[in-house]
Amino acid sequence: MTPMLTLQEVEHIARLARLTLTDEEKERFRRQLSEILEYAARLQALDTGDILPTFSVLPPQNVLRADEIQRSLDTEDILRNAAKTEKHQFRVPPVLDIP
Repeated sequence: MTPMLTLQEVEHIARLARLTLTDEEKERFRRQLSEILEYAARLQALDTGDILPTFSVLPPQNVLRADEIQRSLDTEDILRNAAKTEKHQFRVPPVLDIP
């Protein structure tokens, strides 16, 4: 069994995360983080030698639709909703201030 974290360790973790914790939060996180570390230790103890490395336990599948040629939208229809247009293009305020 993994030993329970000390309050000093929780305070150190909170300092690294730039968190200010109350005494009640420190105690709650001490228990919760200790439980997480205990579970991680139990997982480390499992023999996974016969299990092949994989990125997912789900079977691979293609979730993309097939490419199909479709008629594109008409430029005038698209630009009709624009606040400003110029030379058949959207006119937007400058983003970069380049002299």
